[in-house]
Amino acid sequence: MDPPELPEIPRGAVMTTQEYAYFRLRNAIMVGALKPGTALTFRGLADQLSLSPTPIREALRRLSSENAIEVLGNRRLRVPPMNPGLFEELVHLRTTLEVHAATRAFPYISDMAIEGLAALDAQMDDALARRDLDALTRINQLFHKTLYALNPNQAAIPLIESVWLQLGPFQRQVIEHIDPVATEDHHKEMLSALRERDLPALCAAIEADVHDGSIRTGRQMLQMPAQPGP
Repeated sequence: MDPPELPEIPRGAVMTTQEYAYFRLRNAIMVGALKPGTALTFRGLADQLSLSPTPIREALRRLSSENAIEVLGNRRLRVPPMNPGLFEELVHLRTTLEVHAATRAFPYISDMAIEGLAALDAQMDDALARRDLDALTRINQLFHKTLYALNPNQAAIPLIESVWLQLGPFQRQVIEHIDPVATEDHHKEMLSALRERDLPALCAAIEADVHDGSIRTGRQMLQMPAQPGP
């Protein structure tokens, strides 16, 4: 079986090899390019990224500490599988953290910031039309981070990214089982609330975005019995 594709990321001139390995693997997990239960090896990842095992080992150590990689016996590694209890915990955490972050960012909303968010929403529409799920997930996360980062004293984004990192692999599986075109576009609701300076409407749109059809489908998928192997 061919190894899973690891989406490329920009590599700045000052980015070390260890940083590059970490951020590329982290991005692959966060956008769901690596599915839950995917087995990983130091050597396999090193070969795929054309790097020595040392930066891969350090990257996986960091990702393990963030609960994005599971270390098993005999030096085996895998992307953690999802279970119903963990899924519900992550969904509730995401809702609480993102509503908090939006509320704290709200006093810093400006027309210029809204224009920037609207441009990202247009990019999401384009990625959706092309069925580019990697780009759709990446731009969606950038939309939310851009909003929350309007608060100059924000401290929630690292916590939110930790939740995204744990949800990403399973959430991508869910998206592949539904038609994103048929789901409601809650980002346009967020933009409308921002333009009207309506904080309750903004929080309601964010909560609706978290609890959209993909959450219902995710719950259904987790309740399905595991299929026996060949």
